[in-house]
Amino acid sequence: MTLSERIKNKALSLGFDLIGIAPAREARHKTAFLSWLDQNLHADMKWIERNPDRRADPRLVVDDARSVIAVGVSYFVCNPPPGIWNDPSRGRIARYAWVSDYHKVIEHRLKELSAFLQNEAGSETKTRYYVDTGPILERDNASLAGLGFIGRNSMLISPSLGSYVFLGEIIASVELEYDEPTDDEGLNMKVESGGKPKASCGKCRRCLDVCPTHALPAPYVVDSSRCISYLTIECRDAIPPELRPKMGNWIFGCDECQQICPWVHRYSEPKESPFLSYDPERVAPRLVELMSMEEQAFRERFAGSPVMRAKYRGLMRNAAVAMGNWGSEEALPVLNRAARHDDVLIREHATWAIQRISAG
Repeated sequence: MTLSERIKNKALSLGFDLIGIAPAREARHKTAFLSWLDQNLHADMKWIERNPDRRADPRLVVDDARSVIAVGVSYFVCNPPPGIWNDPSRGRIARYAWVSDYHKVIEHRLKELSAFLQNEAGSETKTRYYVDTGPILERDNASLAGLGFIGRNSMLISPSLGSYVFLGEIIASVELEYDEPTDDEGLNMKVESGGKPKASCGKCRRCLDVCPTHALPAPYVVDSSRCISYLTIECRDAIPPELRPKMGNWIFGCDECQQICPWVHRYSEPKESPFLSYDPERVAPRLVELMSMEEQAFRERFAGSPVMRAKYRGLMRNAAVAMGNWGSEEALPVLNRAARHDDVLIREHATWAIQRISAG
């Protein structure tokens, strides 16, 4: 077997569901990325705007970079029972945060794969690996490596797994055999020999239409300042009052633009892996119980979970918004206590929720 074939076999044995190899080159979507930054569509995520040229070219990340090994791990899990998932008195947490912190799990696998590569190609081989943390446009490199196409919601969509996929990559200073890239953005439903449609969005725009806050103003464009995922996780300040009623009971992240996708409906299947085990009570917690927690209880309940990224005050803010949208007087006692909280952010959102409930 060639080195590329051995790398792929090793990746699959480590538990990766997708593996592809692309040349280290400037991102195909660099112009679109720079335009997105120029329009301030990244909101307050200042870290994204640092060294944009480096983020758009892996050769500026690793000296003598020749290849990018792109990997994917499915994180699709079926919804909890409808009685839990559709209960407005519970908060919804995005699917990627149902599992233990994926960074640690996937980084460990990438470390092993990187060591395997250096052993096979020579210890002088330079490598660097990332999982959602490095200065690299992951979806661009994944599509260049043939893992999937970029959907209108800007997610990477795998024709075999849908879009519930964690991505990672190894940048390496070794020349490898490269996979065929997907069509740039998959704009057209071209037909291959045999009549099978090539993977793309076709004319579908369900993701754009379903977004509650209209955070997808155009295909392949995300306005972060309106995105529920940004508002509930990355935003550290008050959520704009006009967007709060549109957030429903999402308290950490949002899956609306993914769960509507035909590719997700058709091809996403739960994997048999301990990595994907979850507790229904943890992924859709009762809002009253959540709002009653002190910070120490929050840390104990969500230890090792991506939910920790929102921090205590952020999750309490989000829970208050969800309680206001629930609209039940059952929420008032705990909201009245929160309206006297030491933290002004929690007080302000609890007061808003009380007013919304009282207004009927």
